[in-house]
Amino acid sequence: MSLYTIARDYEHEIVIEKSKFICTLKKVDTEESAQEFIKDMKKKYWNATHNCSAYIVGTKGLAERSNDDGEPSSTAGLPMLEVLRKSGLHDVVAVVTRYFGGIKLGTGGLVRAYTNSVVEAMNEAGIAEKILMGTFSFKWDLNDVGKILNKLYNQNLFEVTDVEYNNKAKIYLTFKDSEKENIEIWLTENLQKNMELEKEFDEYIEKTKEKVG
Repeated sequence: MSLYTIARDYEHEIVIEKSKFICTLKKVDTEESAQEFIKDMKKKYWNATHNCSAYIVGTKGLAERSNDDGEPSSTAGLPMLEVLRKSGLHDVVAVVTRYFGGIKLGTGGLVRAYTNSVVEAMNEAGIAEKILMGTFSFKWDLNDVGKILNKLYNQNLFEVTDVEYNNKAKIYLTFKDSEKENIEIWLTENLQKNMELEKEFDEYIEKTKEKVG
């Protein structure tokens, strides 16, 4: 399953029936940082009518929360959270600040207003796909490491991310985990030696995608 986050932190304002809605989006990596950001927004917009919020944090054991902050139940925080869910977003918190303009929107109007506020902010912020990449390593004799590094740098299957020189050269390669078998076959054929890579670690990288609709 693909995972996504916002490409950048962003603030977006819309006006609906004289009420001002300010959606602030921020990347976060823990639930604590999401909650701290919500507190910061409430301090910043202390005189607002409402500061509604939603966040999704983590890729395993997701933390999902929403808060209507005084709006009628399920008309603000939950619709905001649904936008994040449907877009597959992770590690992001949204706060929509409302300054009441004197005209009541009704239940349906509130749901649309908070939903559109988050969607429009996401469109402006941009969406980045979170791609799980693995870093693997193998060792090679120092005497001819230059020759094989030249081969490794001149291909498009993986990235050579580091080389450590000790008794032997330790070469680090980064690529999608699912490509490990294919990469080992390529290395075996091109380096003329049976190759087995050692897993070092995994990490997510972000690749910007087209705007959401």
